[in-house]
Amino acid sequence: MRLPLGATDVSASGGSAVLTGRRGEAWNEIAPRPMPLEAAIALLAAYGDAAAHADPAFDAAVASADADALRFAPGAAILWRYGRYVETARVVRDDERGLVAWIPSGSARLVSVPADGRSPREVPLEERFSVPWRIEESHWHGPGVVRVAPAGKPWSVWFFRSEDGTPEGAYVNLELPHRRIGGEDAGIFSRDLILDLWIDAGHPGSEDIWVKDADELVAAVQQGRLTAEQADAVRALADHAVHEFAASGAWPLDEQWDVWQPAAELDVPVRLPASAAMDAARARSGLTSLEG
Repeated sequence: MRLPLGATDVSASGGSAVLTGRRGEAWNEIAPRPMPLEAAIALLAAYGDAAAHADPAFDAAVASADADALRFAPGAAILWRYGRYVETARVVRDDERGLVAWIPSGSARLVSVPADGRSPREVPLEERFSVPWRIEESHWHGPGVVRVAPAGKPWSVWFFRSEDGTPEGAYVNLELPHRRIGGEDAGIFSRDLILDLWIDAGHPGSEDIWVKDADELVAAVQQGRLTAEQADAVRALADHAVHEFAASGAWPLDEQWDVWQPAAELDVPVRLPASAAMDAARARSGLTSLEG
C-alpha cells in the first residue's frame, strides 16, 4: 500500500521528508505565494556568495548560462564548490543544456563539521546554524552518482542507485545557478539552499515527490542564515523545479541517467588538486555557519 500524501519520513541522510505530491498529479505549491523564477534567484543572490567561497577565483567565474562560459572536456576532473564544502567529479558531457558529471565512489570531498566532533545531524535544529565548525577531509560514500546541472537553473539533479545498480531515485538539490572557472582548480561555484526534493524511483510515471528538510529551512531563518523572504524564494524554486521537469519527467529525467554506466576510465576516484586554493579551503573554520 502506498503512503498517503502528507506522510512524513526520515531521509537516508537523517533529514525530515514530507510526501508532497506525485508525478502526473496536480502539485500543491509549497511557497506561500507565486514568485517568478528570476525574482526568486535575485533574492537569493544576496546570500553572500563571495564571502562564502572565500576564494579570489570566484570573482573571475562566469555564469554557466553565459554565451562565453567555458565548457569542460569529457573526462576532465572538476571541483563542485558549495561555499566551504568542496566536492570532486569527472565530466561526462557539457553543452548548452548543462553539465553532466559522474562522482565515482571514493572521490575526495571537503565537508564542514561541528568543531566539537559531532556529526551535522547530531546538532539539534535549534543550534544547527549557530555552532562552531571546521573542515574535514572525507570521500564520497556508497555507489557513484550522476549529477546534472542544467545551465542557468537554480538546482542540480543527482541520480542515486543501489550497490547492484538499481535506480533508487533522483535528488533535486536546490542551489544557486552555477558560475565556472578553468585552470588548476577548474569547476563550478554554487550555494546549497537547504531545501531539496526527492523523486522516488518506484511507480514509474507516478513517482512520489518528497520535500526534504523543510524544518531545517525554518531553523535557518530563526538563526539568521536566511531571511523569511529568502526562505519563501527557496520554496518557490522547489515549485518551479516541479513544474519545469519533475512533474512531467522532462530533461534530465528523460535521458536515462539513472541507469547510465561509466566507462572504466571515468570511474576512477577523483582527488583534490594540490593547490593553494585547496590548502586554504582545508584550513577554514568559523564560529557559526553565518561565516561561510
